[in-house]
Amino acid sequence: MRLVHVSSDAIFSGRAGREYTESDEPDPIYPYGAAKAAAETAVRAIDPLAAVVRTSLILGDGNGAHEHLTHDLVAGRVDGALFVDEIRKPVHVDDLAAALLELGLGNFAGVINVAGGDAVSRYELGMLVARRDGLDADRIPSATSSGRPGDIRLDVTLATRLLRTRLRGAHEFMQAKP
Repeated sequence: MRLVHVSSDAIFSGRAGREYTESDEPDPIYPYGAAKAAAETAVRAIDPLAAVVRTSLILGDGNGAHEHLTHDLVAGRVDGALFVDEIRKPVHVDDLAAALLELGLGNFAGVINVAGGDAVSRYELGMLVARRDGLDADRIPSATSSGRPGDIRLDVTLATRLLRTRLRGAHEFMQAKP
């Protein structure tokens, strides 16, 4: 049986000013990212043949955490805002699942970034959710973050080269529902 470990872009601080590659060393700035970085180290020590998959915000067809938050913010059920300065490369859950299965059945060993093709802020992503779901996007509050990773885009060049799975960008998979 083959080990495929799912990690996160949260292992990075966002201070690089460019997309993060698989060779970049983790430099987390909050506990979740530190825990993910420690888990990567443990997995690679225990099983050097494991695939360590770094991914980003995971979205689906309406059931993701970011999607629920957007709906709740628009409806006024929660207080808060979506950050304009947190840049990510969201991935569709179906694309991520297909890539994980492909890696599980393959022989790739090491770190690989599996994320979507589009860099968007959390606020921009909320706007895409609102448009897709027929919500009033003007009701989405925006803010700047404090003490959280800013720009932690993952470079997906290796994944695009190695995998048959196509990693769609958020602008493509967040199209309006028919």
